Amino acid sequence: MKHAKFIKSAAVMTAGFLVAKAIGAFYRISLTGILGGYGIGLYQMAYPLFLLFLTFSSAGIPSALSRVVSAESARGRETTGHMKTALRLFALIGLFGALLMCAVAALMSGLQGDENLTVCYLALAPSVFLVALVSVLRGYFQGKNDMGPTAFSEIVEQAVKAGFGFFAASIAGDPVHGAALALLGVSLSELGALIYLVKRYKGERRIKSLRRINGYSLFHSVLPVMAAAALLPLSRTLDSIVIVRLMARYTGRAVSLYGLYSGGVMSLIDLPATLAGGLVAAAIPLVSASASRGDGEGARRNAALALLFTFALSVPCAVFLFAFASPVVRLLYASLSESDLKTVVALVRLSSVSAVSLAAVNTLSACLTGMGRAKCAVKGMLVAVVVKLILQCVLVSNPALSVGGAAIASNVCYLVAFFLDSVYTWKVKLRTSFFARKLKSKEA
Repeated sequence: MKHAKFIKSAAVMTAGFLVAKAIGAFYRISLTGILGGYGIGLYQMAYPLFLLFLTFSSAGIPSALSRVVSAESARGRETTGHMKTALRLFALIGLFGALLMCAVAALMSGLQGDENLTVCYLALAPSVFLVALVSVLRGYFQGKNDMGPTAFSEIVEQAVKAGFGFFAASIAGDPVHGAALALLGVSLSELGALIYLVKRYKGERRIKSLRRINGYSLFHSVLPVMAAAALLPLSRTLDSIVIVRLMARYTGRAVSLYGLYSGGVMSLIDLPATLAGGLVAAAIPLVSASASRGDGEGARRNAALALLFTFALSVPCAVFLFAFASPVVRLLYASLSESDLKTVVALVRLSSVSAVSLAAVNTLSACLTGMGRAKCAVKGMLVAVVVKLILQCVLVSNPALSVGGAAIASNVCYLVAFFLDSVYTWKVKLRTSFFARKLKSKEA
């Protein structure tokens, strides 16, 4: 019965992600053709820092709140009090993140070697605040095993972003303004998702007796999840500096090559992991329910089930990308030059293994969160990111490898993270989390 509920929840989320990513893929392909190599390079170079701020203000919230809500629901309690605390807390964090992103925009642009990035960062900044609120509401619904609002809000996001971004980039007079307007579409898309989720939340029927939680306790439970989620975008922010600067030593196309890799290649490689997001969201309440009862073996069995479904989804995608890289790339990026097409094809084949390992890492990280062991996911990803940065400095510095060195380093990064997360999931003894101990002490 639980497995049936897991499969249903995962199916709803996956279906929503499929529709959303289909819209997003069409938009990204069209945007690459409109903006060209330099424009899409600016677009992609702005994203890592944006994702980093986004992570610190919101990325761990759906997972952590999903765990809180599912644990409280299992005890027969309402979580509206938790929601009011969470909305106030993360609205402040999101606002601080948005203002900080505006403050460091010029500095970051200088570090990345292109002052045109400043306006791109300013266009993205409002999203940091909006996504914090969106994430709280998604976490509430996911904790109640209602994946519909999250799935539909993803579709709303992509539809608004694609509609506005495509139109704005098409009428922009140059790649710089085109990239900035396309990134402004991201902020508008989050506003659309927030409006939808607020309406759904207000329509919820909730009981009157509310139980509140201290803001510090909530933040303490979310912090490890946020840290785990922050490491990957942090590493990609460093990528946008390290890779471009290393390649700039021997080529004048450093920004364009980075744009082809991070935009054209990683958009395809990240797709299986994104589609597996439904499994990630559905796994947390299932694993958390077992962990909250002290059933460590049950939690691990549920984690194994989630990982099995992740492999079933990601492995065929990886094989397809490797075998049919050339026709796929030529179909999707037909506007690129022949030399750029050959570069993207080679990078897609080289990176195809990451389509599996990245999806698996995301799933195991979510399961560790459900077990109350998000700190283990932080440790695993931290080690993996350090390994990646060391390999990048060695490999990308070699003109013969160039941007291919970045792809190799990323492959190793995700494999290391997968190995360590696997060890933490099945070999480390399950312990009660800080938040769970707080709940039990209050119950007593």
